[in-house]
Amino acid sequence: MSQSLKLGSYLRITNQLAQRIVVGFANFPPFFKFLLVGVLNTFVGMGLMLLLKNGLEWPFWYATFTGNAIGAAVSYLLNRTLTFNSSVPFQIGGPRFFLVVMACYFLSFSVSREITGTMNSITVWHFYIETENIAILLGSIIYTITNYIGQKSFVFKDQIQSSS
Repeated sequence: MSQSLKLGSYLRITNQLAQRIVVGFANFPPFFKFLLVGVLNTFVGMGLMLLLKNGLEWPFWYATFTGNAIGAAVSYLLNRTLTFNSSVPFQIGGPRFFLVVMACYFLSFSVSREITGTMNSITVWHFYIETENIAILLGSIIYTITNYIGQKSFVFKDQIQSSS
């Protein structure tokens, strides 16, 4: 069997699988789509935050801002197209999204830093967890909740009202 035939068969199977995933995803309620996009966004954003903070030893604010910015870009693109199927023009939705992300970022990570500021680093199952890493995890949880509320009620509001 030639190499091109194997490659063609693989691509055909992959394309069919991708189509099934997209069709199945399209039937999910918007909230579950948001959560699935959020899982991917979290892996990208938080993974980058922790890599920058711990692997490259960046300061807390630089690491969280950079990771959050990259995760936000992934979030906007996927939520606009997959979750909300939005027709809100980028000129309107983009600035709204930016405002929501920035407000959620500063609120979430400032609150998490305040909460963990009085804590000591902890050990869980023989793993040492630095206070700033706890702040990153807590800030990400707060950010996810506030970001969903902001996107649903402000960024993609026009599309949600017209589809209801």
